[in-house]
Amino acid sequence: MKAVKMKKTEYTEFLRSRNIDDDTINSALENVADFETYLAKADRNIDSVQIPSVKEYFNELIAVEKNTMQQFRDLARYFYMTGQNEVYIYTISTISGREVFESISEKLALKKDNECRNRVFKGLEVPPLGSPPDTYPGNTCLLVDRLMELGPDTCHDVLADNHHGIPHDSFQKHLQWFEESDSIDDFLERVHVERIRILQQHLDDGKVWFEQEITKEVIDLVKGNQEILSAVRDGEYLYVTKIPYSPKDWLKETDSLMKRYYACHCPLAREAIIMNGPDIPMDWCYCSGGFQKLMFDVVFGESTEVEVLQSVLAGDPVCRFRILLPEKNIPATASSISYRGN
Repeated sequence: MKAVKMKKTEYTEFLRSRNIDDDTINSALENVADFETYLAKADRNIDSVQIPSVKEYFNELIAVEKNTMQQFRDLARYFYMTGQNEVYIYTISTISGREVFESISEKLALKKDNECRNRVFKGLEVPPLGSPPDTYPGNTCLLVDRLMELGPDTCHDVLADNHHGIPHDSFQKHLQWFEESDSIDDFLERVHVERIRILQQHLDDGKVWFEQEITKEVIDLVKGNQEILSAVRDGEYLYVTKIPYSPKDWLKETDSLMKRYYACHCPLAREAIIMNGPDIPMDWCYCSGGFQKLMFDVVFGESTEVEVLQSVLAGDPVCRFRILLPEKNIPATASSISYRGN
């Protein structure tokens, strides 16, 4: 096989465009070069690498204790830059979500106490960074079972938080839009239109949007349902449907099990759908509910209540949520909007 060298110049410029300093860039080049050297031993090229080779390398990093977050981020950025979407998404899936366990632990100590937290988390060990996604569901199932022993209200309250640590400042634009809007409904429509525009830009540029590959069909799906990437108000409630994690595959899939798998975003639970267990309760999806309501918490200036209506963990084809408007934001007429999406 003809050797294909790492795109060093292009990668350097890509990192500089993100305002990354020279020392970090040099370290990133070294990390990607290490992977290239590993592949060369098996006569493989970095720009045509497949997921099995990535898994093997990650296992090697774990074995020699070089499985740092920076190592994985440098590789993910390279895969993103070169348009290697499948290995980029896989790499992200191995490092995302880990912060959720620690955040839940902190939230539980705040809501209860350290003794309660220690009891819930006893024996729960997060797999080494870079471990395959199928190593997480067992601990996830045990965690949600123990949280439910504290009572559904406590469990849901602890889970429905900003466990991904998204800065509230990232919603400042939406707060301004809300203040400029004549109504909540106008605001929700503006959010939806803007997010469709962003998806179209990613399609035009051939880039992954977060971890989603965007196609015309995906954009049509979002256009046809304002609940996706925004919300629809009905009286005092907002209804939100989560965009499938792999929307391109979800749209094509006919098997109900695989459709649920392609819909699930949670790297700590997704593999359980196709692993024949463990059966993770849909109560776990209140964590996703916390993510879905975060923008509304910011624009309304207070924490909102969220309810999980549908969950792929419970056998539904999508995840759907209902968010209660704060009393001060309920329109005086509370007029009902019949639209529910698909």
